[in-house]
Amino acid sequence: MPRPRKCRKVCCMPQVSVFGPKGAGDTEELLLMTVEEYEIIRLIDWMRLSQEEAAREMGVARSTVQRIYEEARKKLADCIVNGKTLKISGGNYHLCSGGEMCGCPRRCCPAHFKQKQEEKLETNKQEVAK
Repeated sequence: MPRPRKCRKVCCMPQVSVFGPKGAGDTEELLLMTVEEYEIIRLIDWMRLSQEEAAREMGVARSTVQRIYEEARKKLADCIVNGKTLKISGGNYHLCSGGEMCGCPRRCCPAHFKQKQEEKLETNKQEVAK
């Protein structure tokens, strides 16, 4: 019997859940992306976190993040190259409340993002000065 899937922590839902070619009708091919695939893309590509940092953020192993990230990138490429519509929904996740009990720093908060970017800039400056 396979091990039950671990519920993944997601900071926030996407503001827009359907993307597709402009002017496409109802007959276009629909590709589904799970909410946790969206979260991985958001953390790694938009927030510029490493896979290890994203794994800590979601409460899963780095190898899980790597697998989910690979699938999400394939889906994005398929949509862009072949003009398919992408819909984000479903998956095995729980939304982070942002409270202290869950330990989430709310990385989707713009103030937190700005603080993390400033910390990375400072670290880079220190490394260059060495």
